[in-house]
Amino acid sequence: MTLQEKLTNLIHNEVLPDIEDYLDELFDLIASKKGTKETKEEVAYMQEMQTEFNELLQELEEGEISDEEAQEIIDEIIDMKSLKE
Repeated sequence: MTLQEKLTNLIHNEVLPDIEDYLDELFDLIASKKGTKETKEEVAYMQEMQTEFNELLQELEEGEISDEEAQEIIDEIIDMKSLKE
């Protein structure tokens, strides 16, 4: 498996589902009228992050990401996930 395939799988199987789950939680807060201005700002931030990961997937499909870039992004994602836990 290439680094690009590993990154694609990581984004599809972990990153995007995590973002979608978190967005669902935020929307539930807003729907229950417990959301604040910060909640709405967090929604906008997470939607932007979701868009960026989808654009990254497009770049991966088009072969625009080198091995070095793919490894750096994988390392960053792993670091972000370890901070979350």
